[in-house]
Amino acid sequence: MPETQPKQTSGDRRRPRRAVDMRGYLTRPDGIRHVIKLTDLNYGGCGVQVPVELQVGEPVEVAVLSRGSIAAEVRWYRDGKAGLVFEPIAEEVRKQVERRAGRVEVPGEIGLKAMGRGTYRVRVLDLSTDGCKVELVERPSVGDVMLVKFEGIETMEGEAAWVDGYTAGLRFQHRIHPAVLELMLQRLGAA
Repeated sequence: MPETQPKQTSGDRRRPRRAVDMRGYLTRPDGIRHVIKLTDLNYGGCGVQVPVELQVGEPVEVAVLSRGSIAAEVRWYRDGKAGLVFEPIAEEVRKQVERRAGRVEVPGEIGLKAMGRGTYRVRVLDLSTDGCKVELVERPSVGDVMLVKFEGIETMEGEAAWVDGYTAGLRFQHRIHPAVLELMLQRLGAA
């Protein structure tokens, strides 16, 4: 069977995906549902093993038990495997909030866990005594409490102050002492 090529979009770039082993369902436009296996995942799409041939550009819905469902589009299909890209999520309008403390851009990763979910390693983009900006694996709602784990520091609670696509601003429940912040910035390799 010939391979169908991915549909290219402007600004197309594949982000690294995390290997997973999850069972789920794929629903096609005609309403027929198929059991699938998710093999890799990131916040923009996933790879699946599927028992039927899919067409590039075909709209589908992917559902995983206890995780919800999301609209997606088939990017490529070959030999029982397919790459799906998730439909963009409607963005919440975010009001501009004046910051209580200046933020410093940082390279690095932290552990992030939503209550009742697994822990993920995510990129931290900036950090202050009051909070941080992170990339997300699972998208929280504004107000959700997350557990934040920086290397060498005890786990802290942070509340999602805003969510914009797959980045979020977390406000720490307890402010970090400036001396501890300096140590954290050194460990993360901030300039």
